[in-house]
Amino acid sequence: MMRRYLIKRNCGSSMIEVLVTIVILVIGLLGLAGLQMKTQAIEMESYQRTQAMVILNDMVNRFQANRNTPDDYIASGTVGGTAQACGGLTGAALDLCEWGNMLRGASETAGGNNVGAMIGARGCITEIQARDTAACTPGVYEITVTWQGMFKTVAPNNTCAKALNLYGDDTQRRAISLRVSNGTGSCT
Repeated sequence: MMRRYLIKRNCGSSMIEVLVTIVILVIGLLGLAGLQMKTQAIEMESYQRTQAMVILNDMVNRFQANRNTPDDYIASGTVGGTAQACGGLTGAALDLCEWGNMLRGASETAGGNNVGAMIGARGCITEIQARDTAACTPGVYEITVTWQGMFKTVAPNNTCAKALNLYGDDTQRRAISLRVSNGTGSCT
């Protein structure tokens, strides 16, 4: 008789064991959902950084192609706010207009909206060192692209578009820059 009692008692599982299993499963699934959301945010950050590098390199190439007129590029301030028509423009004005359109994402649209660039993208070209042909010193310029990131990190040292206060907390502002040296011509 004792043997039958032990066999009956060990068969099946109790309701508490089932509930504990369900709680553990739910916690695991919530963790997995959180991980997926974080992964998507990081993927978006990576996409935006890649787009920024493409747009930055395009402007560096345009700047170097017209290196005899660097002041025409730095006089414009921050680029990328409102949409512009670039017809009839030439030289640096055309380059800056087209760069601004790229920063707004005009190269790719979905449903009539520009979607090909970063969130709140802006560009700046600043002079670091003036070119002096008499002293044979090259001009040094910094070309920067800024945008809004998906989550907070350390605020960048670069001040491009910082004064516009577009990104709320400055820890969501992202910035990448390239420095371009503008030669001095023939120095002896």
